[in-house]
Amino acid sequence: MNVIQAVKMYITKMTEESGPGMKVILMDKETTSIVSMVFSQSEILQKEVYLFERIDSHSKWDNLKHMKCIAFLRPTSENIALLSRELRYPKYGVYFIYFSNVVSKADVKTLAECDEQEAVREVQEVFADYLAVDRHLFSFNIVGCLQGRLWNQAHLHRCASGLLSLLLSLKRRCVVRYEAASEPCARLAERLRDLLRREAVLIDNNIPYNGDQPTPQLLIIDRRDDPVTPLLNQWTYQAMVHELLTINNNRVSLAHVPDVHKDFKEVVLSSEQDEFYAKNLYSNFGEIGQTMKALMDEFQKKSKSHQKVESIADMKNFVESYPLFKKMSGTVTKHVTVVGELSAAVSRHALLDVSELEQELACTSDHAKHLQRLRALIANPSVRHSDAAKLVALYALRYEKHAHNALAALSESLRARRCPEPQLRAPALVLEHAGAHARQSDLFGLQDAAKITKRLFKGLQGVENIYTQHTPLLKDTLEDLIKGKLRENLYPTLGGDDSGNGRKPQDIIVFIVGGATYEESYCVHQINQAYPGVKVVLGGTTIHNSTSYLEEVKCAMQGVHRTHTKHIKNV
Repeated sequence: MNVIQAVKMYITKMTEESGPGMKVILMDKETTSIVSMVFSQSEILQKEVYLFERIDSHSKWDNLKHMKCIAFLRPTSENIALLSRELRYPKYGVYFIYFSNVVSKADVKTLAECDEQEAVREVQEVFADYLAVDRHLFSFNIVGCLQGRLWNQAHLHRCASGLLSLLLSLKRRCVVRYEAASEPCARLAERLRDLLRREAVLIDNNIPYNGDQPTPQLLIIDRRDDPVTPLLNQWTYQAMVHELLTINNNRVSLAHVPDVHKDFKEVVLSSEQDEFYAKNLYSNFGEIGQTMKALMDEFQKKSKSHQKVESIADMKNFVESYPLFKKMSGTVTKHVTVVGELSAAVSRHALLDVSELEQELACTSDHAKHLQRLRALIANPSVRHSDAAKLVALYALRYEKHAHNALAALSESLRARRCPEPQLRAPALVLEHAGAHARQSDLFGLQDAAKITKRLFKGLQGVENIYTQHTPLLKDTLEDLIKGKLRENLYPTLGGDDSGNGRKPQDIIVFIVGGATYEESYCVHQINQAYPGVKVVLGGTTIHNSTSYLEEVKCAMQGVHRTHTKHIKNV
């Protein structure tokens, strides 16, 4: 169950089926991202693809009859209209058309009627209608999928059809389970069931029956069940880069960094194309620095240099003064630039202090101590407005029902430090959106005896790192599912069937309505390693950092009347 491999296979098939000769790939905005996530431009060039065009752009090229056109498009009404126009006045010699998902017979008929010059050689469906972020991680890049507690209908359709495409590409017949208390999860499960029934013949033709194996399971869960994970600062490399710099379709902009080299104004971070990144995705921040120092020490021995390299700043100076190292190791240079910026952000914004309190709020209960430390950090001018607001949101979630809850006073403190309006409103909106009333789970382990015991043992054993105490709720959910202990009343099987064939699942796809995080992706990676024979793939409407998560909450709560937080005045 490797989503990158699945998408790559389809794109390779497209480029090979058109035969030898110069080719252009014609894409839409979304399929451009789907391709760029799994192939570098140099890899595509090796397949005789010399031109990349967008179907919605007005190309300056008039007549390229000597080129073959591979059209890779989502089967939307807009794309059908644009492709119809293209076929009426074809720029290219021949067309091989591939849709990223199921296309209707009516749309194919429309295209056939427009193909008066008989330029089309092939029309096929390939099932690559999602972004393959990592081998076990996929996304639809949708922020703001809900309106209040209900789906935006266009996003519901996109997610259901995208999940159908995923199952067809991975060749898995899944039973669908969903979070019972979540209306959006139930609606998505039902919409997916309707699609699976409608496309039964397609599924039978594409996915072999495997009666001997435990039935794969697709579990649909709600982000609101765990609002804590996307609010935390991160300390593993991939998650930290996304939190502090933002990864957008494997790209990170460093244009804002003073004196950044022109080659590094935008960098690509892809585990498929960058060996250093692949090896260090889940390394913590301290380990990354040591790894890069070791690489430089090795180079120093080879170059007989005696320049002292101790800090991140030393590394940057070293790289700049040794063009040979730069040439040998462009990848390491790129990571020195990225890590240098992360390091600067950590010290500039007092992130060690912020993160320590975030972790304590997420994992332990000590109201007086937490309130005192929270007030001190709100008063600290080095702490960003966004971090102060996140800390208050975490406090609001942890102490929602505490007798001495001070959320109203903390909101006033945010106002006193002149937080912008979006940050000022964030804690109350998070509480309204994902407070105890909206959650099915016992997020803080206050009722569940097993969770209380587990936390006590963790406390007795000590925690290796105060900045990584937190584990996402997803870990408990997945472990229960793998062990066959996930309660049917809380996570029913669609249609009330037995969940699978009575056997513990080995192939699991989890989809989070409202977005997944890189911390949860790391958690899935650990589970895949800890349970031999079990393969878990994680997906979400998007991959969040705290900024996009607060945007998700804001979109969902737009125009929604506050009932659970109306007591917090002036927010």
